[in-house]
Amino acid sequence: MSAHVPEPAGQHPSSPARQHLSRPARQDPSRPARPRTVLLRGGEVHSPADPFATAMVVEGDRIAWVGEEGAADSFADGVDEVVQLDGALVTPAFTDAHVHTTATGLALTGLDLSGAGTLTGALARIRAYADARPADRVLLGHGWDAGAWPEGRPPSRAELDEATGGRPLYLTRVDVHSAVVTTALLDLVPGVRGRTGFRADAPLTGDAHHAVRKAAYATLTPAQRTEAQAAALARAAALGIGTLHECAGPDISGEDDFTGLLALAREGAGPRVVGYWAEAVASAKDAQRIRELGAIGAAGDLFADGSLGSHTAHLHAPYADSPGHTGVAHLRAEDVAAHVAACTEAGIQAGFHAIGDAALTSVVDGVRAAAERVGLGRIRAARHRVEHAEMLTERTIAGFAELALTASVQPAFDAAWGGEDGMYAARLGADRARTLNPYAALLKAGVPLALGSDSPVTPLDPWGTVRAAVFHRTRAHGISARAAFTAHTRGGWRAVGRDDAGVLVPGAPADYAVWRTGELIVQAPDERVERWSTDPRSGTPGLPDLTPGNDLPVCLTTVVAGRTVFGPPNE
Repeated sequence: MSAHVPEPAGQHPSSPARQHLSRPARQDPSRPARPRTVLLRGGEVHSPADPFATAMVVEGDRIAWVGEEGAADSFADGVDEVVQLDGALVTPAFTDAHVHTTATGLALTGLDLSGAGTLTGALARIRAYADARPADRVLLGHGWDAGAWPEGRPPSRAELDEATGGRPLYLTRVDVHSAVVTTALLDLVPGVRGRTGFRADAPLTGDAHHAVRKAAYATLTPAQRTEAQAAALARAAALGIGTLHECAGPDISGEDDFTGLLALAREGAGPRVVGYWAEAVASAKDAQRIRELGAIGAAGDLFADGSLGSHTAHLHAPYADSPGHTGVAHLRAEDVAAHVAACTEAGIQAGFHAIGDAALTSVVDGVRAAAERVGLGRIRAARHRVEHAEMLTERTIAGFAELALTASVQPAFDAAWGGEDGMYAARLGADRARTLNPYAALLKAGVPLALGSDSPVTPLDPWGTVRAAVFHRTRAHGISARAAFTAHTRGGWRAVGRDDAGVLVPGAPADYAVWRTGELIVQAPDERVERWSTDPRSGTPGLPDLTPGNDLPVCLTTVVAGRTVFGPPNE
């Protein structure tokens, strides 16, 4: 599989290529073998081409036909395999539009504190992990959240030194924008105590955090890194995810990590990986280096600011729980403008990590300034993107729409930290917290959405992500299941410039998942719409009932470009 998104290819099913599905022809040995064909039947196929479809034909790496059971009989004798769905649901495979693959794999295979309910429990886990990994040069862990602990504070350096027996430890907060470390790890990073973001006995942020992260990850052997990446890709495939957008960069992961992941994705039987490298571009030479790394854009986590949980998101007004503090600005509007203009001229995507309202203002103002230099049409055509985009205003939403910026968002953030008593309210106050993650307003303005997890910040969980977008903690921001599902499938493809994928229609890539699930409905936040649209006469293909408390669908099979990457093989 290619790390780059493949160009559209294959025959349209109305062409003569379709005819051999029902009337297999004798193969000419002098010609290449015809693509392998598979008929899936007896289920529910989620397709706008036919809202009542129960069957689908795949020819090689493309969808060839979608329709109802009666018509499927005409294909049955001409295909290489018939898959009986037994009522299962077939959907496009999900695209997770923001992932950190190696860190996800390390959380899956290593020290994960996301389930620790207390500081005492977290220290016990650290102690046990250190005892079990005597050969590791640096201990790596993730997921602590002091705001969820009754002690209300992160572990001190002395506590970490004791729990690890004085060994190097790098332990990221759940948002990955700060970390606690041991004295032994600090000693491996010359000059770290003089860097911005260093505090004697508090979580590290900014340059100090980036320096210790680089030192910690540099100790991973190639085998450890590959093991972590393979674990993350396998987990994604088991959840019906066909494509991951890897958001890498010099402050996040090294070049070897990035290029190694892209090579693993090309060579293995797993999800596609589309790579973004978060480094500023000022010239065509810079852009060429981005391409040579295998990235399709200088985007992803190019930081305009930090995170709300770590008090580093850049705000117009101070934090409610940190008077006088407005976070950290990493990029000015003129920096944004220079990057976007250079990327547009070079024909690659630009993008930024921006969470706070002040950071989002800088991004919109900067992209608008770039449009004045290179032309609005070229900016819109480039589909530049903004990651997270949480603290939007009417003005910045209008700017996203004007500039055709994709909002790459993570609904699980709201599920984890929204609500009247959540972390957002603690950081910002209840009134400002209610403005966060306004998905309905974005869609109403015509802003394209692409959904993701930011894993390991929140777990890979596509149906849970769709549920969180529908049942937003601020009800006015919730969107229909159909809109959320589209943003988590087709939206991720559109975000990389592909409009022909992420949907089960003839000619589209054969990326799909098969699910065991309950009754299918058409679900929206407004109950009046929901009652009407469950009527089959609405002609809208149904989706699982995602009401909180209901079981989420279980993935049975995931197929990418016609190849099974999870579940029983089809070849």
